Amino acid sequence: MLLGGIRYLQPVIKAAHELGIRVITADYIPDNFAHKYSDEYVNVSIIDKEAVLKIAREKKIDGIMSFGVDPGVVTASYVQSQMGLPAFGPFESVVILQNKDKFRKFLTENGFNVPWAYSFNSVDNALAASGKYSYPLIVKPTDSAGSKGCSRVDSVNELAKALACAMKHSISGHIIVEEFIEQSGCSSDSDCFSINGKLVFASFSAQRFDKKAANPYTPSAYSWPATYTADQEEYLRSELQRLLSLLKMDTSVYNIETRVGINGKPYIMEVSPRGGGNRLSEMLRYATGVDLIKAAVCASVGLPIEGIKQEPYNGHWAEIILHSGKEGVFEQVHINDHIAKNVVEKDVWVTPGTTVDGFKGANNAIGTLVLKFESANELENVISSPDSFVDVVLK
Repeated sequence: MLLGGIRYLQPVIKAAHELGIRVITADYIPDNFAHKYSDEYVNVSIIDKEAVLKIAREKKIDGIMSFGVDPGVVTASYVQSQMGLPAFGPFESVVILQNKDKFRKFLTENGFNVPWAYSFNSVDNALAASGKYSYPLIVKPTDSAGSKGCSRVDSVNELAKALACAMKHSISGHIIVEEFIEQSGCSSDSDCFSINGKLVFASFSAQRFDKKAANPYTPSAYSWPATYTADQEEYLRSELQRLLSLLKMDTSVYNIETRVGINGKPYIMEVSPRGGGNRLSEMLRYATGVDLIKAAVCASVGLPIEGIKQEPYNGHWAEIILHSGKEGVFEQVHINDHIAKNVVEKDVWVTPGTTVDGFKGANNAIGTLVLKFESANELENVISSPDSFVDVVLK
């Protein structure tokens, strides 16, 4: 059973079918993209643990996961624990990973590098505590995904608006106010994999943002390798392994966000036992040949896992998240001839004449562009100013 119906589930369904596995997709939106490709669809809220468990028992499923769909991860773990299915790790550990407040507390108690953070269940309480904060800071829901509800705040005058936005996007009605780590180089958002608790594949990306977007904290591009030094990557691998060991995690794909501060400290920002959105596992398959999607499907139903090991990048890779700078009627995506030779895949999700929104969150993406370059300089020239090479044309 796959929780959710987003388009990023299509390659997961394809991998399952190639393994001879029947797929049930589940959420409360019957028209969602992935349901067209699964063998069966069930209408249920993926955050309702008991409702999903009831259906899972009725369907006698052999495994469950929430690939690319953050809100369903806790539910998937709950069903795993209740039915004795192959599990990411202990349910209690998954709850810690999936709740930003609990995760920050766990990191602090166990001596990890961690930004200061405070959690609140109301905007008024968060405003009342404003004397504790230093600026800049970041405000976010404790339990949302796709950068929805996240805002950087540079002064107390901006705080109330940011808190209200975060609360609006919180599922549980809890928000977090957190130190904004001024980063050195690019932050990373990439996928990793553990087998029997051992981190056997770790990757780091260079995560990019469009400063002109409606939400400048929604990732707009990624590239591999990362901008980290070898020592920084080794430190993060060691700390990630320590984290997985402390939480007694088992076999799973993970979406992991990290960054290095201008203070030189590497930070683990988020770890979720699911594949990332924005086709991150697919990009890693391009860049390394390692198939985390197939491995995640195998793990979910207890099949043997093969071919997951650390591999070097076979070139310099980039993914641009196609999006519009403003609301309008989509006409086409124009790619400059200068980078035509670098385009490995162009995937546009909307048809001409469709009304599109500005880039407020990951759900406003209109497609992806996969690029390969021969050198880091060539990649950086394009990815640092993608608007010069890729144009989303509106009527």
